[in-house]
Formats: sequence, C-alpha cells, structure tokens
Amino acid sequence: MTESYEASLTRSEDLEKRLAEHPERFRMLTGDRPTGALHVGHYFGSIANRLRLQASGADIMVLVADYQVITDREVAGDIAGNTRNLLLDGLAAGIDPERSTIFVHSAVPALNQLLLPFLSLVSVAELQRNPTVKDEAATAGITSISGLMLTYPVHQAADILFCKGNVVPVGKDQLPHIEQTRVVARRFNERYGQTFPEPEALLSATPLLLGTDGTKMSKSKGNVVELRMSADETAKQVKGAKTDSDRHITYDPANRPEVSNLLTIAALCEDGDPAAIAEEIGDGGGGALKKRVTESLNTFFAPLRERRAELAADPSYVDKVLTAGNARANEIADATLAEVRERMGTFRG
Repeated sequence: MTESYEASLTRSEDLEKRLAEHPERFRMLTGDRPTGALHVGHYFGSIANRLRLQASGADIMVLVADYQVITDREVAGDIAGNTRNLLLDGLAAGIDPERSTIFVHSAVPALNQLLLPFLSLVSVAELQRNPTVKDEAATAGITSISGLMLTYPVHQAADILFCKGNVVPVGKDQLPHIEQTRVVARRFNERYGQTFPEPEALLSATPLLLGTDGTKMSKSKGNVVELRMSADETAKQVKGAKTDSDRHITYDPANRPEVSNLLTIAALCEDGDPAAIAEEIGDGGGGALKKRVTESLNTFFAPLRERRAELAADPSYVDKVLTAGNARANEIADATLAEVRERMGTFRG
C-alpha cells in the first residue's frame, strides 16, 4: 500500500538529516529522458539538487534514459542529438564527471537484463494500478497502454537497483514509482536473500513550476525557457507568459497561479522571497513582472550558457565523459547481475 504524501514528506525530511551527517553512505540515482534540451523547471526541480548532493560527497549516478524515450511515443526523434544536449546542459550546470557518473541506458546491457527477474516479482494488477502510468498515458494522449509503458515502473526499478541506489530525488507525482522499486527490492530479498537496499525518495523543496501558458512545464508543449536559450530568446518566451488582468502584483498561488509562478521563478534566480518581489513590483503590472523575471533568468543562467558554448566547441570532451561514465556503469551493472545470478542459482558457464 502506497503511503500518504505527508508520510513520504516526513521520511524525506529524515533522509535529508542523514544525508547531511553521512553523505558517503548514499548513492543517488537520477536522470532524464533525451527528448530535448533541459529547461528552467529541470534546473530548479532536479539539477540544483544534484549539484547540492554532489558537493556533499554522496555518490551520484546520472542516467540518460534513452530507452525510455519510446515509452510514450511512437517516434523516438533525434536520440543521439538530444543525448548530447542533455550532457552539455548538465556539464555546463556543474555536474562534475570526476564526482558523478554519467551514463546512457542503452550502453549498459546488464542493467536491462535485470528487468526479467524483476518482472517476475510484480503482478499485472499492481502495474495497472500505478497512478503515474495512468497520468503519463493521459498526458501523452495514449488510449491503449503498451507493454513497455505498463512495465515502465519496473524498468525504473532496474535503473535504481542495478547500482544499489538508496536515494532518488523525485517530485510528488513520481512517488508511486519509488514505492514500486521498494516492493521489487523487498520481494527479491525475501525470495533470494538480502541483495538490494530499499531506496528512499528525496522530495524536492522546489514547488512545481508552470510553463509560460499556465499549464505543466513541458518540452513538448513549447512552454519552457530552455537553459541554452540566448538572452533575447528568453525575453521572447517570458514576454508571452500568461498572467492576469490585475495590475497590482501579489504573490497568491491559490488565486493567481500564473503570476505567482513568475514570482517564484524570479525568487529562485535571486535567492529571494516571491512575496517581497511582488511588493517591489507593486502596481507595475505584468510588464514589470516579466521584465524582472527576464533579467533574473538571464543573470542567473549567463555563466551556464557561457560554459555550455565552450563545451559545445569541444565535442571530443563530451564523448570522453560519456565513454568513461558508461564504462563505470557497466562495471557496476555486471557485478550486480553476477550477484543476482548467483542468488537465483542460474547457470553461469
């Protein structure tokens, strides 16, 4: 049974304390699907947390989940190009390949072999009840869920458990996937002997950011400010952002979600308080608010964009980072698969 959000939040707060005390005891698995360049929501919702934990000394595994691109779409698109964009964005943001392992899903065969024994531990009914799968299918406009999408939570369990990850940063909507991974780990341990940790969810402190149209921020909707955008492109995106008719700017997430979302973005960039920023803008209206957000975004991301341009000019460096990361991930996955085979008593000749 999935625990309540309040219980998950309490567990996450306790996890934060343990991470601060002994970061060396934790291995975090995090990642992105290569469906396009990363955006502001990715940075504040995920990348900033990776950088914080990387600095703490925790072991960070960063997955480029290329196999998962076809989970909810028929056309995969430019996976290789999108993978390179993800790497450029992450490296420019500060992901350090000397302290974090960056690897691609399809380059680690042993990881994916774990899917078969893991599927034997989960019933079809359990998979069909997963609310995240239902929501993602609805968002993608899918009326007939494929076998790949139905088993998506077990794929994620393999992603996490192949490296024996014990902490996964997620948003509220991803909690059912983490619970499914914990179930897989628990059942494998009960059936074959203690092998995997039961990973814990580290909930992001950043509120869910909306896109410029007032709906969920999504690359496919084109309602995002990408990290790689120029200052002018950023200004154009923010200029088209939805606000409301009230010229007096206030921070009121419940009644003024679009205005409050822009204030939140400015506050994240400035390390400030959205309500205080609203007071400063006062009767300036949506125009003044958008100007403030644009300036905040362009100032905050200027160093990242400059570093990204430098990295893009040296393609061989990105190749080297990925080759090294894939090699380490394969070593870990091969060792885990060998242990799983031994536990299960399968033929290893």
